[in-house]
Amino acid sequence: MDQSYIDDQHFRVANYTSHPLPAGEYENCTFSGCNFAGSSLTGRSFSECEFIDCDLSNTVVSGTSFRDVSFKNCKMLGVRFDECTSFLLSFNFEDCLLNFSSFYKLKLKGIKFSNCKLEQVDFSEADLSRAGFKKCNLSGAIFSNTNLESADLETSSNFSIDPEINRIKKAKFSKENISGLLDKYQIIIK
Repeated sequence: MDQSYIDDQHFRVANYTSHPLPAGEYENCTFSGCNFAGSSLTGRSFSECEFIDCDLSNTVVSGTSFRDVSFKNCKMLGVRFDECTSFLLSFNFEDCLLNFSSFYKLKLKGIKFSNCKLEQVDFSEADLSRAGFKKCNLSGAIFSNTNLESADLETSSNFSIDPEINRIKKAKFSKENISGLLDKYQIIIK
């Protein structure tokens, strides 16, 4: 099947749940208020695109390419980002709901999460060095053999990170959230 090349387009308030987004390469496109919930973006490529106010919950992204893509105010429950094409993978999230999603084993150096809900998200074995977690809720997020070197979690909350099984050298934390590094010891901090 031939794939289209689409650039500099603005897709507004479209519903792709019953009629999927056409296969192709999307460059410098904006998707506003679109519904992709439960649909498949398999094999599509997005480069320098923006998703604003979209619902991508349970969207299948197996083999999908995301290069310099930003998601703003999107609902993205249960998305398996670990199934994306990892070559040149780069994206950032602002004001997004990402609960139950997976970033397992991804190399995401310098990724930015700003004011996101990341509850029960799997970051196991991911490279999140130099990542920024600004005002994020990480309740129940899984950090296991995760590289968090030089990551900034200073303004985030509700995380539980075991320093013995994660790399946290030069990571930033605040006095208020440092208890998230001591959870496994079941101590009381006042």
